[in-house]
Amino acid sequence: MASVIAFPAPPFSSGSARPPQTTFDRAELSAIMNLYGRMVAAGLWRDYAIDMHADAAVFSAFRRASERPETEVWKRPSLRAKQGMWALVGEGGAVMKRGGELRGVLAPLERRLVKVADG
Repeated sequence: MASVIAFPAPPFSSGSARPPQTTFDRAELSAIMNLYGRMVAAGLWRDYAIDMHADAAVFSAFRRASERPETEVWKRPSLRAKQGMWALVGEGGAVMKRGGELRGVLAPLERRLVKVADG
């Protein structure tokens, strides 16, 4: 006869609050997805992923789904008072831009998009 094996309970019980999670709010996600849509229309990006962890939220954009992300937009609220909570990270992992405002951090991508449209 088969026996039932109980899985261990998650670290939080049904009565307690979920562990903290960093997320993008509606305005932030709207700005990022607006840029993403224009990059897709220009033929530069084809896929994206969103990761949300306790200390950071990450939007990753890919040229192809099987590659490493070409660009990542990081939101780390713990760095708000130091370097700014936003970071734009390139394909090699180098930080291209940091700042406290999302629009300023996305500016290099906006300029790249303008160059593609002009050329």
